Amino acid sequence: MAQNGDKTQSPEIKEPSPKIPKLHQDENGVQPPSSLSFFKVKKLSDKAVLPSRASPLSAGYDLSSAVEAKVPARGKALIATDLSIAIPEETYARIAPRSGLACKHSIDVGAGVIDADYRGPVGVILFNHSDVDFEVKVGDRIAQLIIQKIMTPEIFEVDDLESTIRGACGFGSTGV
Repeated sequence: MAQNGDKTQSPEIKEPSPKIPKLHQDENGVQPPSSLSFFKVKKLSDKAVLPSRASPLSAGYDLSSAVEAKVPARGKALIATDLSIAIPEETYARIAPRSGLACKHSIDVGAGVIDADYRGPVGVILFNHSDVDFEVKVGDRIAQLIIQKIMTPEIFEVDDLESTIRGACGFGSTGV
């Protein structure tokens, strides 16, 4: 069961500003060039919660549930956030677990890659590795979204690859 303990914060931690400014377009629908590096978020329902960072140095933006749901024991569920996003080119958004849910309730996240050209609703796949059903309520923080730079070099087919000291040894071979 989701606990309120996850939502409480000590007094010395400042809450993120609940007012997030909207980007404005000019009369032709064009946004200023500097907006290309913004993380743009669209609410798809009144139950959607804008992503927020818990502290100024947080790597991830907390994602919240827009629905009530149950993640069955030893099972999984797709949880709607009722958000669509646009992130800068040459980045991707990675949906990652929240450490408190992982530690206290054995809740993990799966299939967490959102490409920069995806504009559909963001859903979070939660895996419950415990023997107890996990209840999700509207507004519960269920995962975090981390925007990461990526490199997508061109692919070149070759006949051979350079050799290295490690070579083809894998699956624990470096610790032997």
